[in-house]
Amino acid sequence: MTVVGEVITRVHREEWARVVATLTRRFGDLDIAEEMAAEAFATAVERWPVDGIPPNPGAWLTVTAQRKAIDRIRREARREDKHKEALVLSDPPEPLGAIDDDRLRLVFTCCHPALAMEARIALTLRMVGGLTVPEIASAFLIQEAAIGRRITRAKVKIKAAKVPYRVPSREDLPARVTGVLSVLYLIFNEGYLASNPEKGAVRSDLTAEAIRLTRLVRELMPEDGEVAGLLALMILTEGRRPARVSASGDLVPLDEQDRGAWNRKLIAEGHALVRARLASGQAPGRYQILAAINAVHTDARDIRDTDWSQVVALYDQLGRLDRSPIVRLNRAIAVAELDGPEVALAEVDRLPLEGYHLYHATRADLLRRLGQSAASRAAYNQAIELADNTAETAYLIRRRDQLAGS
Repeated sequence: MTVVGEVITRVHREEWARVVATLTRRFGDLDIAEEMAAEAFATAVERWPVDGIPPNPGAWLTVTAQRKAIDRIRREARREDKHKEALVLSDPPEPLGAIDDDRLRLVFTCCHPALAMEARIALTLRMVGGLTVPEIASAFLIQEAAIGRRITRAKVKIKAAKVPYRVPSREDLPARVTGVLSVLYLIFNEGYLASNPEKGAVRSDLTAEAIRLTRLVRELMPEDGEVAGLLALMILTEGRRPARVSASGDLVPLDEQDRGAWNRKLIAEGHALVRARLASGQAPGRYQILAAINAVHTDARDIRDTDWSQVVALYDQLGRLDRSPIVRLNRAIAVAELDGPEVALAEVDRLPLEGYHLYHATRADLLRRLGQSAASRAAYNQAIELADNTAETAYLIRRRDQLAGS
């Protein structure tokens, strides 16, 4: 890739959401905004190698996209009020509101309470997070077509209800923070184990950005326990990243990781956040409990020192807030360490997760521990078929090939 091509790729990643949001606020049409942004980037691909990279690429793209949008509105003879709105390019910029960071402001803006929670999360992941429809579908564990319909319905509702893309005030933040935290959590998860096999197994750009934005949310809302919980969960997870992928590209599970390679500074920060939340005396939410589970894991010097009874108790507490089968699957993994693989397998087999690769990977491991090699191999094959992450796939293949009789 040429230097100009690398710059365009970087700028696309950094500026896409900003350009789309700016055009959407100005013209009130998300579809036009996305199309004109795409045309502006296509123009950059043609012109920048010849004319050179402009001093402010983001501003260049925004102005180019606006001009293209105005041309299109004029050509298609849109309603008179739309036409007048398109001509007012010299309007003073909107006030920034309570949020200084451009990207975080966009996340709060898109997480509008008029939309259903799942719709606002999916739309924000697409517009601001930059995730593709397949990546969003992987995050929700549903079909791509369903996510596409969800995003389309959100756009239709925005148009029909005339939902304004208004910069939120400080008073708006509490009504939007739940959706914002969900978006940041899913962006982090996509970086933690990328679902696109054409990208790296771990996308540190996504995990770093999710952590950065969550730190900013905490500055805005320091008394919100779930914000602190999500930040603790992220940095405890990120602290283990140096040991999570082997030199050969295999995923390294928690029980095999070199704990000396963990980032102790991040882990200490995460533990301090968890302790502070416990000391607050407030009832913990989902992210706080997940952070506490990670704190138990990262507190043990060796996998054999893990307090599995505490982990199971925390999952029981989480299950009262979140009854999803994913929580029950993770609880069963802990139960296997406490009560044995046979008890855990009985719990896993009752879960409706046949399309989820980690369900089959868990079954494969439990069956292996029970000495049922043939059934374990079949479960590994199902997990391998469903897995997208390259490091996970390599790990699952290795584990399958280690079975007796392979």
